[in-house]
Amino acid sequence: MTLLLRVLACATVALAPLEGYLLAAHGQLAKIAPALLAAVWVAARVRERRMPAPHPVHAVLGLFAVVLLASTALHAGGPYAVDYLQRWLPFLVVTVVLVDVAAREVPIRALLGSIVAGAAVAALGALHSMVAEGETRATGPLEDPNDLAYFLVAALPLLVALLDPRGSRLRSAGLALTGLVLAAGAAATFSRGGALALTAAVTWLVARRALPVRAVVGGMAALAALGVGVVLLAGPTLDRALQEKSHIAGTNVDTRELRWQAAARMVAGHPVLGVGPGGFRDGYAAASHNAEVDEQTPVAHNMYLEVAAELGLAGFGLFVGLPAVAAVGSERVLRSGERRPMAAVQASLIAVAVASTFLSQQYYLPLWSLVAVVAAADLRRRGTGCVCST
Repeated sequence: MTLLLRVLACATVALAPLEGYLLAAHGQLAKIAPALLAAVWVAARVRERRMPAPHPVHAVLGLFAVVLLASTALHAGGPYAVDYLQRWLPFLVVTVVLVDVAAREVPIRALLGSIVAGAAVAALGALHSMVAEGETRATGPLEDPNDLAYFLVAALPLLVALLDPRGSRLRSAGLALTGLVLAAGAAATFSRGGALALTAAVTWLVARRALPVRAVVGGMAALAALGVGVVLLAGPTLDRALQEKSHIAGTNVDTRELRWQAAARMVAGHPVLGVGPGGFRDGYAAASHNAEVDEQTPVAHNMYLEVAAELGLAGFGLFVGLPAVAAVGSERVLRSGERRPMAAVQASLIAVAVASTFLSQQYYLPLWSLVAVVAAADLRRRGTGCVCST
């Protein structure tokens, strides 16, 4: 079953940014890979009669699940509570599964490579949506350009983990081209949050000496050259896209402020277990005093405030505890073995954390898969004393 677990684990993370394409083909297609992964994992562990190796992430996930179920039970009458519970639980299960298989059967570099590969395909789809379909902002496999940017900027730092100083020039050139595609796809979304997230991630990589400044300068030069080509070939389309984005940006600032204020009111009013999963959407009109007549059930556009509003301070504390535990574990792994791969994962986590300040991204895989990768690398460190085999 080892090969099957490897294939399904890599497919699960690679297909995550392509969810829109899968849903367009069939409403349940996006769930097949993670569902099969969980089923095969359970079968393998039952046959082996072995429990997963414990890690602090498991404790945080378990406590978070308790709070999630309690909040759902308290607000079971809400129109979204059960539906949103069903959105949360698969991520908790997949995280547990990925931690275990990446600690044993699946090479961590293979998982990281799969994340990058899936994001690269999504970036190509994003560029195709602009060039061939005439979209003013790249969307491709995801309806919202900001969500797409989230996936792409989370994947970009992981290219550093795939670098091999002893590798061939062809491999290095391939990684550089992949980086250019990801960066171009992210730029084509015109996402300001994505740009801030990528800036933070690159700054971290340079500060940790995992990425030379000359590589950053070279990448920026290549992206600038590509931008000049776009201006020359599609200047009017680009100008229209910038004008539309400028108009949308002003509206976004106003609406996000309204939603963040509404979320803060919900936290103040229901600090223990929140308003229940999906409760922000249900209660937004009342909490905002009907501030948006044309949008009655939105998301908060801030992952942290939305989780705090819906699951209370206990749920929020446990939720942010996941990346916090991952940050501590990643530093342990970094100091005990290869610095570059784990610095890249740290940078990706930083990109996720920054981008999620402007987006509700708790229902997308990057955060969960990165937490799982760090926990798995930490377990490998305990068992082997290095991360050379990851």
